[in-house]
Amino acid sequence: MTFKLTDHNSIANHFLAELRDVHIQKDRMRFRRNMERLGEILAYEISKTLEYQLDEVETPLGVATINRSKQRVVIASILRAGLPFHQGVLNTFDQADNAFVSAYRQHHKDGTFEINVQYVSCPKLDDCVLILVDPMMASGASMDLAIKTLLENGSPAEIHVVTAIASTYGLEFIRRLYPKVKIWMGDQDEELTAKSYIVPGLGDAGDLAFGSKLQE
Repeated sequence: MTFKLTDHNSIANHFLAELRDVHIQKDRMRFRRNMERLGEILAYEISKTLEYQLDEVETPLGVATINRSKQRVVIASILRAGLPFHQGVLNTFDQADNAFVSAYRQHHKDGTFEINVQYVSCPKLDDCVLILVDPMMASGASMDLAIKTLLENGSPAEIHVVTAIASTYGLEFIRRLYPKVKIWMGDQDEELTAKSYIVPGLGDAGDLAFGSKLQE
């Protein structure tokens, strides 16, 4: 299952437009806030697919009945670009447990690169709803490695992948490897360069949110 926000007209389109806009991107605080807003909206859409059960809530004047989710949610993100996006999802699922994966590209002189994981912080994942967030899904290699690393900590009941911008190549790659994973995205771009940059994309989400870095 794949859900794309731009298939449905909403205020999310405005946030996506500002995330892509090269002039508005100069305001780091606004970039982070728009990424956070997008995470909140996509998390709300995911919430519609969870399992619910009838619960009673005591009010000052009586007892109300309402359906509440009965599933444990774990939100995982790939550092560092995923942090504002992660916060947005956490704003919606504010009782969720959290996991973090430090994955980075190690570039070689011949222009190729490989993805390495240096650090993982994760609770037990058995029977939970795992929501893995990363703002840019380019080749899908980082997402694949993150999923494999997280699954060493248990077997979730469901896995949801959440991204702001995905390339067609990356989507097909993850669908092929994980056909049961549900994918939620802001928008989809067709072009992926030889260096795995999404075009038109939005640039380097980590640098736009937190500033440039010396490391490649």
